[in-house]
Amino acid sequence: MQAPTAEALMRSRYSAFVLDKLPYLLATWHPSTRPESLAPNPPDLKWLGLEIKAAATQDASHATVEFVARSRQAGRASRMHETSRFVLEGGQWFYVDGDLG
Repeated sequence: MQAPTAEALMRSRYSAFVLDKLPYLLATWHPSTRPESLAPNPPDLKWLGLEIKAAATQDASHATVEFVARSRQAGRASRMHETSRFVLEGGQWFYVDGDLG
């Protein structure tokens, strides 16, 4: 099932990061910016949550999602704050890239 919106794709990609579903992450990454491979999560990394700060549609095929993902590794908490860019192609949303904030 395809994600109906860029925000839905963002949420599913977060879940895939948590569960180390690397093939899904690569499949939902736009080919123009997709890395060749991804490393699995370190064994001591624990994802703690995702907060969507904003989601905006620029036009029928472009959207952004601002989020904060929290994690803990080796007893140290961290957060990733990013505004991600998404594109809709062939009826499927893809993650393109993002700006860390």
